[in-house]
Amino acid sequence: MASMLRITEQRTPDRVVLKLEGRFSSDFVDELDACWHAAAEREDASIWVDLTDVCLVDIAGQALLTRMHRAGVGFLTRGCLMRELVREISAPDDRPNGA
Repeated sequence: MASMLRITEQRTPDRVVLKLEGRFSSDFVDELDACWHAAAEREDASIWVDLTDVCLVDIAGQALLTRMHRAGVGFLTRGCLMRELVREISAPDDRPNGA
């Protein structure tokens, strides 16, 4: 089954929302990363990723979402799967340095 993801951008004066729909796999990491960096050029706006219509996130997608979270991006979720994903990526990294 082919991986499919739609990314749309919704802007307000103080917020940029990147809405994802479908399966967020490694095939789309570079595309979301580019959208994120383009949105980050607006210093006056907060950045949010809407995961309410995402049905799957693979390990590469999760890694990008973790970097985005650490950079201050917020997430919108619905359902237990995406809520648990956001809980995991927002948990403090308790591994010792170098692990």
